[in-house]
Amino acid sequence: MAISDSDISSALSAYLERYPDEAALLSEPVQLLSQGGDFASRRHFPMHVTVGALLVRGDAEILLVEHRAYGITLQPGGHLEPTDTTLIDAAVRELAEETGVDPHKVLPASQTPVYIEYGRVPARPEKEEPEHYHLDIGYSFVTAHADVGRIQESEVRGAAWYPLAVAERLVGHRIARAVGAPARIG
Repeated sequence: MAISDSDISSALSAYLERYPDEAALLSEPVQLLSQGGDFASRRHFPMHVTVGALLVRGDAEILLVEHRAYGITLQPGGHLEPTDTTLIDAAVRELAEETGVDPHKVLPASQTPVYIEYGRVPARPEKEEPEHYHLDIGYSFVTAHADVGRIQESEVRGAAWYPLAVAERLVGHRIARAVGAPARIG
């Protein structure tokens, strides 16, 4: 079954239980979700959901991509697909697609998102998309030995492992949350 607005609202509620100080930052998407719609569809405006994946390897480094459309370094991620059944599985799919990482070598660090960000996306006339907002729901994953494979060149220019301090300078506070997520692998 496809991801529903209820699934999205549940993830947002669980996140706000863990990070209640972010309620004001996320009040607008909470309000939009309460009105109903198909927020899993990238054709839903003014807001739809995207997912992100923060993959930590050996508590020492994190996998980031050079995003082609935005021209910046950030975590792998993207839009939901109609075949996605959970947000966390969608994040793993995006991670594997963009970086070539073997999804069987990746374990979720937590079932609760480690970040949720609400941000404006400029209009993209070539994709027939007006200016809109993404509600980006990010999950943390761990791996002992996954490595970059064949990247999705249509979406990213490259993918590489970054030391945690460097990644935090590039991407921000979500790196510390990914490393601080409860589960670990041996």
